[in-house]
Amino acid sequence: MKLVVVESPAKAKTIEKYLGGDYRVLASYGHVRDLPPKDGSVDPEDGFAMKWQNYGDKTKQLKAITDAAKEADELILATDPDREGEAISWHVQEVLQKRKALPARVERVAFNAITKAAVLDAIAHPRDLDHDLVDAYRARRALDYLVGFTLSPVLWRKLPGAKSAGRVQSVALKLVVEREREIEAFKPQEYWSIAAQMEQDGTEFTARLVRWRGDKIERLTIGSEGDAMSAKTEVETGLFKIVSVETKPLTRNPPPPFTTSTMQQEAARKLGFAASHTMRIAQQLYEDGAITYMRTDGVQMDGSAISAARGAIANRYDASYVPDQPRMYKTKAKNAQEAHEAIRPTDFSRDKVGGGDHARLYELVFKRALASQMASARLERTTVEMEEGTGQTALRATGQVVKFPGFMALYTEGRDDDGDDESKLLPMMSQGDAPAKKSVDAEQHFTQPPPRYSEASLVKKMEELGIGRPSTYASILQTLKTREYVRVDKNRFFPEESGRLVTSFLERFFERYVSYDFTAGLEEELDDISGGRAQWQEILKAFWQDFKPKTDEVMEQKPSDITAELDKFLEPLLFPEKEDGTDPRLCPRCEEGQLALRGGRFGAFIACANYPECKYTRQFGQRGGDQPDQGEDEVLGKYPETDQDIEFKTGRFGPYVEMGQGEGEKPKRASIPKDVARADVDLEMAIKLLSLPRIVGEHPETGKEIEAAIGRYGPYLRHDGKYAKLDTTEEVFEIGMNAAVVKIAEAKTKGGRGRGAREPLKILGKHPRTEEEIKLMDGRYGPYVTDGTTNATIPKTVDKDDLTLEEAAQLIDERAAKGPAKKKRKAPAKKKKAPAKKKPAAKKRPAANEES
Repeated sequence: MKLVVVESPAKAKTIEKYLGGDYRVLASYGHVRDLPPKDGSVDPEDGFAMKWQNYGDKTKQLKAITDAAKEADELILATDPDREGEAISWHVQEVLQKRKALPARVERVAFNAITKAAVLDAIAHPRDLDHDLVDAYRARRALDYLVGFTLSPVLWRKLPGAKSAGRVQSVALKLVVEREREIEAFKPQEYWSIAAQMEQDGTEFTARLVRWRGDKIERLTIGSEGDAMSAKTEVETGLFKIVSVETKPLTRNPPPPFTTSTMQQEAARKLGFAASHTMRIAQQLYEDGAITYMRTDGVQMDGSAISAARGAIANRYDASYVPDQPRMYKTKAKNAQEAHEAIRPTDFSRDKVGGGDHARLYELVFKRALASQMASARLERTTVEMEEGTGQTALRATGQVVKFPGFMALYTEGRDDDGDDESKLLPMMSQGDAPAKKSVDAEQHFTQPPPRYSEASLVKKMEELGIGRPSTYASILQTLKTREYVRVDKNRFFPEESGRLVTSFLERFFERYVSYDFTAGLEEELDDISGGRAQWQEILKAFWQDFKPKTDEVMEQKPSDITAELDKFLEPLLFPEKEDGTDPRLCPRCEEGQLALRGGRFGAFIACANYPECKYTRQFGQRGGDQPDQGEDEVLGKYPETDQDIEFKTGRFGPYVEMGQGEGEKPKRASIPKDVARADVDLEMAIKLLSLPRIVGEHPETGKEIEAAIGRYGPYLRHDGKYAKLDTTEEVFEIGMNAAVVKIAEAKTKGGRGRGAREPLKILGKHPRTEEEIKLMDGRYGPYVTDGTTNATIPKTVDKDDLTLEEAAQLIDERAAKGPAKKKRKAPAKKKKAPAKKKPAAKKRPAANEES
């Protein structure tokens, strides 16, 4: 018997069908072991020796593989054809060797597509493990461990609120933070454009002012309304004749088939997919045999695939859409063994596969790959110049027409930021014509800051800088979201305060290690290892002998010294110069103390140096005088019953009202809800907020009180341990008994926050592997999915309304693999003393499964 080991059960099932009865195919379910997350897993003093630990949830799989290996004549390692796949094969071989279960014959096979032909061809051409790739994996894993386990403790101790730092994640975060700084520093400039609506032979077109008073018009030439109105008048009064008509042919070539990064970018642009979601769907399409391997830098296609694509084009269109010669694309990847074939369909006769997101991504891959072998598009661009009599003022109209669509009939590449492609068709015009002028418009514009990164543009930027590799892009972005260093709003990355602070800390104290050139250089050195051009321990040694002393140096500094250094480093951001020339650090409350960065239990904030006499604070990310003003701290009035002052204040977590500050007395506070404007926070509103929760009354059926209040997730009703959501703050103070009873009844029907049976928000369908029905539920701590046995929380970064069946199944599988949550044991109840004269009870014999 020959034992074949692959990563996933889906892949195992498919391959076993192709190989027949002499083979047994088992899945490892991904990596089987890793460096344990504790000190000492990598020992730099012992040649960077690594202590590996088997995953606890892989015990069952490893036992099955071990038992089968003991009976097998041959072991065939058939994991994915990249660095990670090579590593999994190496780990499996090492585990079997330690267990003395390794067959005498061990071979490594790799295939780029899970088709019968590809699998059988790979089995017929085995090779040895690629130890250069394994060494590159070990170097990468050791680097990530050493950075994480050396730098993260520095962050925890010196920077309150920080969670972790990573070799590549920190550099990706720096990109997001730097873009935000550019946006904040950006000063918009006013400019105007002048456009005339013209008509020729009944067809309207637009002509733009390109010369005025003899000067060429650049983007910012007309910078005021006065100049714009003057230019508009001169265009309105001028008689314009055509002085030239220029027509130029254009050729547009198709883009190459997808690499990992271009697939992630296009899926983000066209389908709205997160990089991690794209990779999950692509993995499943690969395992189903629909597409080739999805982690690749390569843009070339196999010769037989090119022939199949050309045949499919001829069948779909006509011979003019098939170029005379096949298109050949060159891969930029440094290492040939890592430059796999581009991502393409395994069968060009299948233009549709599956349903839902699987079908959408497959269609994108199919069209891109097919278009890459199609004829070029032929276009014609026409430029018409018009001048008035003196030649001092000129207008220009530009149009474009597609003469032959070529590949554009099937596919056009997406763009991150739409621009004016001037693709409108112009009427026939000749020199000397005087098109009729219908109207003239002067439009005001302002220059725009660079856009925040989307998933597509961030992956593209990382690729351009050489940061990360195809297999790591998705996980890097996901880590930034999971650590809550960034948030994603309308598919754009915004840095959170914690992310900005961590980046500033690393730039100030570890500048070299978050530089783009250093990170890209390290990636190249890892590529050199996998190409056999460098020795992995030497690369690690060179890194460690500089990095370790630097971390030791920073660790020796006091947290207060670190904060003082960051205060200086961040001065342009936190305390920008004011237009009136006043001191940007002057406290706005006491007007005496100086503002400075402070570190607290929950992170950094800005505070007055005159504390405790002055208790002014503001949030870390709030620039002095640049953010929306919440208003000065002020006394709103006195509480009628106690005659205590009620004050409006702004703190680290936003605006709030406060009452009572006597000696030994804890002040009562209430946050200002987001839907309440500062202007509406008067004494009456403050008293209302401070008096919460409000008793609406007793429920007519239970006799128990109904409360209205405002919590962490907004306004709500509470009755008998169950909750109902309210829509606005106003409802908290105005809702009556009848409406409250209805809200609670509706929440109970929908499945509110109580412990009773809940109705699902949505039934997503049957689990693709277990056939159990998966439901989307609303829980007390947020939405979750369940198959009736396992509950899995939906991550904050995932919109519950966009959750697919496959994603839900993945969440449930991951949660199930972790095992049941550990419950805290209750302390045993204290035994009561037995009555003095009572005989002791006879001892019970221990049960068979109890330890004696």
